Amino acid sequence: MKTFKDVMEGLKVIGAGTATIALAGAAVGIGKIFSSLIHSVARSFALTEAIALFALMMAFLILFVL
Repeated sequence: MKTFKDVMEGLKVIGAGTATIALAGAAVGIGKIFSSLIHSVARSFALTEAIALFALMMAFLILFVL
């Protein structure tokens, strides 16, 4: 026969699973935001070049300043 402690342990696991399912919606939203960012950068070649130059600048800052 299940004791009260066993039932509470099971309810804790069910609660934790329910909480992690709620995170899936946030993950989908963040994925859509970054997907839109990648699509917009891919369509604008000037922005693509600027991002490459910014990345190069950050690489040099990390190499020579830190």
